[in-house]
Amino acid sequence: MNEVKSRLHVGGRLVIPSRYRKALGLKPGDEVVLILEEGEIRVVTARQAVRRAQALVRRYVPKGRSLSEDLIRERREEAARA
Repeated sequence: MNEVKSRLHVGGRLVIPSRYRKALGLKPGDEVVLILEEGEIRVVTARQAVRRAQALVRRYVPKGRSLSEDLIRERREEAARA
């Protein structure tokens, strides 16, 4: 396991070491998502968080079905009734 010690700074700031930032492709200003699980903090990129959410939803959507197309169709039906 790759481990590195870091120190918590004033205001709760934590520095992510450069080799970790490079491995994740993070640049100054990028957003990250912090996940608290079983007493540990996981840091993931926003892109990774979106992929994770998509994978969770995909398990419940039948193959070949498009949720975005369903939503657009529903909105058009609602607009037609108004």
